[in-house]
Parts: sequence; C-alpha cells; structure tokens
Amino acid sequence: MVPATEPATTVAKLPPLDDAADANIGDYRANSLWRLTLRRLFRQRSAVIGLILLGLLLFSAIFAPFIAPYDPEKVLIGVENVKKRAAPCIHLLGCPADQPQHIMGIDGNVRDQFSRIIYGTRVSLYVGLLTVSFAVIVGTLLGAISGYFGGLVDNLIMRVLDVVLAFPFLLLAIAIVSVLGPGLTNAMLAIAIISIPIYARVTRASVLSVREMDFIEASRALGASNWQILFGRILPNSLPPLIVVATLGIATAILDTAALSFIGLGAQPPTPEWGSMLAIERNQVFSAPHLVFFPGLAIMVTVLAFNLLGDGLRDALDPRLVHGSGAAKE
Repeated sequence: MVPATEPATTVAKLPPLDDAADANIGDYRANSLWRLTLRRLFRQRSAVIGLILLGLLLFSAIFAPFIAPYDPEKVLIGVENVKKRAAPCIHLLGCPADQPQHIMGIDGNVRDQFSRIIYGTRVSLYVGLLTVSFAVIVGTLLGAISGYFGGLVDNLIMRVLDVVLAFPFLLLAIAIVSVLGPGLTNAMLAIAIISIPIYARVTRASVLSVREMDFIEASRALGASNWQILFGRILPNSLPPLIVVATLGIATAILDTAALSFIGLGAQPPTPEWGSMLAIERNQVFSAPHLVFFPGLAIMVTVLAFNLLGDGLRDALDPRLVHGSGAAKE
C-alpha cells in the first residue's frame, strides 16, 4: 500500500524592505509613540489645567490689541478724568457709571494697568520661548557631540560647562548683564548662556544611554556615518527628557527675567514687563496693593502653567511610569 503524500506547500519569499518602507515603519512607530504620549498627557488633570492656562495666555498674547482697551504705554492725563494709582473700577461691581472703567486700576504714571498686564503676556512668553530655544539648540549640540564622541572632546566641553555651573545662576546673569548693559535683550542673552550647561548635560546623559543600544550597532554595521547616527538615530531617541527640562526651563526663564527687570537690569520702562511693573510700584504695597498684586499674580499663573505642563510631560514620557501603570492594570 502506497502511503498518501501530503501536498507540497510553497512558501513565498517576501522581498526585502527598501529604504522607503523602512522609513515608513519608523514614522509609523514614532507617530504611535507621540499619540500614546498625548493620550497619557490628557489623562492627567494637572497637565490639562496647565494646557488650559497656557491656551489662555497665548490667546491674550496673540489678541492683545483687541483685548486691551488702551495703549499700554499711553499716559491718560488729559484723556480721562483719572487719578494716579486709582483703585480698580468695574461698573458691574458698583463703580459709578460716570467714572471710566479700569478693571485693574491705574498705575503711578497714569496708565491702564489691565492693558499693561495683557501686553506683558507677550513679553514674558517671547522671553521664555526665545531664551529656551537658543539654550536648547546650543546645549543639545554640545551635549550630543560630547556624549557621542567622548574622550578629549567630552572632557573639554564638559569642563567648560562645569565652570559655568560653578557660579550661582542668578548672580552670573547679573554679572553678564552688568557687562553688556541693562535691557531686555541682554537679560535674555545672559539667561540663555547660563542655561546652556543644563541642556547639554541632559542631552549628554541621554546620548550616553542610547548610543550603546543594539540598533546603533546595527546602523554602524550598515555603514552609517557618525553624523548620520548621531542626528538621525540617537538624538530623536534622546528627546523625551529634553522636552521635559525645556518646558520647565521656560518657567525658570520667565521668572529670572522678571527678577532681573525687578532690580533694573532687564526690561526698562515704559516696556510692559511684569517684573519691571513690580519694581516701579514696590513701595506701594500697602497704599495701592493692586499695583503689585496683579503683576505678581500674572507671573505666578504663567510659571505655574509651565510647571504643571512640564510635570505632566515627565510622567507621560517616563517609560518606567508607563510600564508600571500597565503592569498594575494587568
């Protein structure tokens, strides 16, 4: 009896993936990662509060000419019957209808406080974003080169940055601005310079971790150059901690700029900057408290918004917290 033979099965050999297909897979994985990160971010109540506050601040900065009822630098003497450092006047809260409405009062130079607060949002966001962007770009380049190449290059770059970190942060900023001269631009430059070592060290630590992974060795084996590996493979995988530090750094930059303006080294009058507004009216804490309360409140809300968002990003991008929450659910 002849045994029955099983029909032969043919296995189709798939063609190797080309560069375009490989890139598409990489883009899909990256997009999936960012979608997952955003989903985790929006699940955190504190991060959502931070995003809402930032949205309101951005709205105020963009539409300041439509929101502010007056020119922030315009003196109202001869324009309206108002007094210097007049208290807030809101008609809906009982302020006489024959008096002009100024919901945050009048400052010592007879200017509308609310208009200056609104335009001050523009200045603060501009300072924070531009300062941190400059520091992140320079610090990331230095940290990436230092961490990837190591050796003499690493020692040279990091020792110079260690010297900068050895000085107190704000004291070094004051010294730099004192040399360059007072002004908002010089204050931003000083804060950016002394922030570079922070981002360089964060990037270096991430690069040192990523460069030892298997896919980096595979890229080397395929003949990729050092610069292709560094900027095409390592840096994109080193971004999460840098994003968190940069978000928190914006809050620090805004706060430090306000501090420099408060001591007369940052924005100069009549620029509507919150720290400068506090400095001008600092002696009126008891006689006209609204003149220091509202600028201080604006600084607090802005810094709080970026801190809440930074904490949320840290939790959303931390793989240990992600895996821990997944294990807990299982």
